[in-house]
Amino acid sequence: MPKLLQINVTANSGSTGKIAEQIGGLAIDNCWESWIAYGRGVPKSRSELIRIGNDIDMRWHGIESRIFDNHGLASVKVTKHFIEQAKAINPDIIHLHNIHGYYINYPLLFEYLKAWGGPVVWTLHDCWPFTGHCAYFMMSGCEKWKTGCHDCGNIHAYPKSLFRNRSEHNFTQKKSVFTSLGRNLTLVPVSQYVNSYLNDSFFSDTNSIVIHNGIDLTKFQPCSRKRNLVLGVANVWEQRKGLFDFYRLRQELSTDYRILLIGLSKSQIKRLPDGIDGIERTESQEELAELYSSAVALVNPTYEDNYPTVNLEAIACGTPVITYRTGGSPESITPDIGIVVEQGDINGLVNGIKRASDGEFSVSACRAYAEANFNQKNCFKTYLDLYNSLIKQQS
Repeated sequence: MPKLLQINVTANSGSTGKIAEQIGGLAIDNCWESWIAYGRGVPKSRSELIRIGNDIDMRWHGIESRIFDNHGLASVKVTKHFIEQAKAINPDIIHLHNIHGYYINYPLLFEYLKAWGGPVVWTLHDCWPFTGHCAYFMMSGCEKWKTGCHDCGNIHAYPKSLFRNRSEHNFTQKKSVFTSLGRNLTLVPVSQYVNSYLNDSFFSDTNSIVIHNGIDLTKFQPCSRKRNLVLGVANVWEQRKGLFDFYRLRQELSTDYRILLIGLSKSQIKRLPDGIDGIERTESQEELAELYSSAVALVNPTYEDNYPTVNLEAIACGTPVITYRTGGSPESITPDIGIVVEQGDINGLVNGIKRASDGEFSVSACRAYAEANFNQKNCFKTYLDLYNSLIKQQS
């Protein structure tokens, strides 16, 4: 029975954690043994779980990262302990997701991966692996990552550094470490958009294949009647997610529409202007499906994104998506199920909402598109096919 070991900052929580969970579940259904190593939370999973460190370790890693701009270079002791656990498992495939997030030491991890010598798959959920600091650079328009980062202008963005700017050193170290596996590493960007960056990055000689994310269509499906609700959903509402564009939208949109934002912090909820309601993040897919289904549209005014899962979830629930022309966000949209407008075009968002209210996008068309394109079993079967191909190449 082949063995799969995935590594991600979360397990069965948030978008990347749920993706790892779904891949692990599909592997189990196909007679694999599955482990997920993770950094935070208290998740439940069909896979065997390994937590790397604890909350104290993560906080200390975060403190070091903020002081020294050395994200991914702390957590030495817990990473060494995890490596011993990985050796005991002796997996056939190791699948990386987000190895940033204050929980693992990446030079030690890659030293182990190189010595182990097996095939490594790395899903790129953002751009952190090939920059000297940031996870996204679209808003700043920075292109230093092409030749060698230095004097990072995003130093106060995630992963935030308060005092030092080691972007040049970080870039050099990442390049050396992440390219050390040679042909044993296969990159999987989840959008054509991020894949387009790789030829200009230090990963230009690394094998890559685009695999779009999928979702559980049994959980996300139409289940409520439509009402005059405009929905916004994010795991974390940062500036890049377009929170303040909802403030502008509220000023331009008829008060006949209610705006609801999901995923806000308590402090953000307190600061919301009149006419916008907010709730904290929910892990309940059933609750999310009801909210998606009841909305006339999901508005996703993101300024930096790879391939947002919220788009897929809304469409599967029969709800059209109105999004900015940002990153890989438009890759899940066709004219029959949503609208793409230019960044900052509030009037375009308003017009899109009106078109959705007028019934231009049917529930059945959205659902049919989701069934044809977002079924997690079909999407993530590509990973299993990739695993088997890589194992066969090494045998």
